[in-house]
Amino acid sequence: MLDIAIVGAGMAGLSAGFALKCLGVRNMRVFDRSPEGFEGPWATFARMETLRSPPELAGPALGFANLTFRAWFEAQFGRLAWTKMHRIPRLQWLDYLRWYRKVTDLPIENHTELVDLSGDSETVLLTVRSAAGIERVAARRLLLANGRDGLGGAYVPPLFAGLDRGCCAHTSDNIDFAALRGKVVGVIGSGASAVDAAAEALEAGAARVAMLVRRADVPRINRGKGIWSPGMWHGFNRLTLAQRWSFVQGIDDAAVPPPRDSMLRCSRHDNFSIIARCAPRNVALRDGRVVLDTTRGALAFDFLILATGFAVDWPRRPELAALAPHVLKWRDRFAPANREFAQADHPFLGPDLEFLERTSGAAPWVERVHCFNFPAFLSHGPITGDVPAISVGAERVARGVVAALWAEDYARNWRRFLAWDDPELRGDEFTIDEDVTKFSAEEKSGAEA
Repeated sequence: MLDIAIVGAGMAGLSAGFALKCLGVRNMRVFDRSPEGFEGPWATFARMETLRSPPELAGPALGFANLTFRAWFEAQFGRLAWTKMHRIPRLQWLDYLRWYRKVTDLPIENHTELVDLSGDSETVLLTVRSAAGIERVAARRLLLANGRDGLGGAYVPPLFAGLDRGCCAHTSDNIDFAALRGKVVGVIGSGASAVDAAAEALEAGAARVAMLVRRADVPRINRGKGIWSPGMWHGFNRLTLAQRWSFVQGIDDAAVPPPRDSMLRCSRHDNFSIIARCAPRNVALRDGRVVLDTTRGALAFDFLILATGFAVDWPRRPELAALAPHVLKWRDRFAPANREFAQADHPFLGPDLEFLERTSGAAPWVERVHCFNFPAFLSHGPITGDVPAISVGAERVARGVVAALWAEDYARNWRRFLAWDDPELRGDEFTIDEDVTKFSAEEKSGAEA
């Protein structure tokens, strides 16, 4: 029986695992389906040249100065090189995480995939698959650190759902950009993934790339940065439900702009276009090309890239099929007035990022599973996947797990308490004075006086 199992060994899984290790938890296993050193999105669908986050942020260092990216970088390249650092190259960040994995020495098993879950009041039972076959693993707690798509997958608007994937891809797909050489490429969206995909296509030799934006302009202000602070990270889950939702929905409504450097990467190409006020209304395949009926007229592309983000979509995660029906969701506790609730299926989490039962007693093991992935945002803020606050999230979930394990072990701890016989004093440090007369309160005689 493990104390905890962790699914996912990217930045979130590594930081949470190390936070648990710092609090004395050793009886754990960490599973990731990717090859060693390629956990997370950094070498796959993350395509930016550099991270958006400033390099001086502590990231997953958990308060250890010698675990920061800066410490790792200066040890190799020196302080002078650090002073010239503007933003962290994406693959260099991956190299840093590989080093972080090595020095934190977590028990990670790669090429191992979660395929099923079940449990009882005391146990979560995982079924995992690896080259060795199927294995059942029992754990007292489970932490899902399985990324932005951890409770769903890539969001494909219904308009494009039936489109032949030979001429269309989502930014999270493994896109063969070399095959786009000489092609006309359309990108749906205006966020970071849209700009990065457009840049990759341009650099691969696409004849022309157009980014189609519904709005009248590309978003320019990242409103989230106006509230990002330690107070927000630690205090977000103390807000009312309406207040939390208002921030999350406000960020969605304003949209997060792509990084300046990423946009400059595109606009240096003369064959790059941004078409604003362009909302697709219909799509068809004609002579091998994707033809879009849009508010700006009919547009034709050889290939279409959907930069439409991710969605919580429980049925797309068959490994969570036994969990999904029993999880309390935001729709069960809150509904905004007079508007669509896009986050209705997001999990409504407890104080330690644990799932809560929808019906008490129906599946008590659900509350032994902690949600350390992006859909935790609505309950706890941006502490489960972004560089600035990942240590805050890791420490919160680790402290919650350790506290729960200790409380559950009351009977064992009580027996240990009663049986503890390791002396602080051995008896040779002092003597018992039997003569109390020197401290007597009785009045002394006149002669003695």
